[in-house]
Amino acid sequence: MRNISDVIEGYLKQIIELSEMDHVEIKRSEVAEKFQCVPSQINYVIKTRFTTDRGYVVESKRGGGGYIRIKRIRLHEKASVIESILERIQNGAAQNMAEDIIFRLLDEGVVSKREAKLMLGAIDRQTLLLPLPKRDEIRSRILAAMLFTILYEEDQR
Repeated sequence: MRNISDVIEGYLKQIIELSEMDHVEIKRSEVAEKFQCVPSQINYVIKTRFTTDRGYVVESKRGGGGYIRIKRIRLHEKASVIESILERIQNGAAQNMAEDIIFRLLDEGVVSKREAKLMLGAIDRQTLLLPLPKRDEIRSRILAAMLFTILYEEDQR
């Protein structure tokens, strides 16, 4: 069974995809009312599910005419995306960050569902039974190796 956060995330993604503009503006209170939840639940979903690593930019304006603007960032070229990710993870990668990156690669079609599952299994904290910060360093090295493989495969086509 899906929880309220999953339902809100799905709704917001749907209106973003259906939008004819490059972004969507929502009122937190209106979305909270639609799902009969507190406005802070909307904040939680936006903060955790609409991150840069997942391919979104979020802006907000407070006040009576305030809004939350969510913009989907589309990848232009797989190689440039992978290179920017490699740059971002060079100092280590926490599990949430690595998962967000993998989910974005899946959403953008850079990796298949099967490849994403393999990647998630390889970088999981249960797989990497090491103390922090060593675990985050090893996770970033494993993720980087996988990304280099994808990048190399892309160059061979």
